[in-house]
Amino acid sequence: MNGLLRSSKDEKMPIEIMYISEKGEISHRTIVVKEILDSHIKAFCLSKQKPRIFNKSNILSAAKTRIRNKINYA
Repeated sequence: MNGLLRSSKDEKMPIEIMYISEKGEISHRTIVVKEILDSHIKAFCLSKQKPRIFNKSNILSAAKTRIRNKINYA
């Protein structure tokens, strides 16, 4: 997963994550990673159209987006 997070950051490539919140709610997000920290990542959430901070341990899965359509998300 760390390699995929780095690729998102370096290439400004969106990725999809399944995330469980502190309240136990599971959500599907499309994000572009901006910064990788020890226990968190800072990302722009395309789903919410806002910057967000995600706890790495709460990311259930991460994958490349299925469709990219050659859009620059920077």
